[in-house]
Amino acid sequence: MRILRGLVGLLGILAMLMGLLWVGQGLGLIMWPAESFMLADRQWAINGAVLAVVGLVLIWLSRRR
Repeated sequence: MRILRGLVGLLGILAMLMGLLWVGQGLGLIMWPAESFMLADRQWAINGAVLAVVGLVLIWLSRRR
C-alpha cells in the first residue's frame, strides 16, 4: 500500500509540474521550445490548469491517512 501511495504521489507531482509548464507556455510566459504549437495559445493554459489541479488532487490523495 505504501508503494502505491508513493507512486500516486509521484504521478501527482509530475502532473502538477507538467500542468504548470503548459500554463506558462499557453500564456506566453515560457517560450520553450521556440517552435512549439502550444506557445501563446490560451487553450493550453486551460489544459495545463486542469492537469495541475488533477496533480494536486493526486498528491492530496497520496497524503491522506
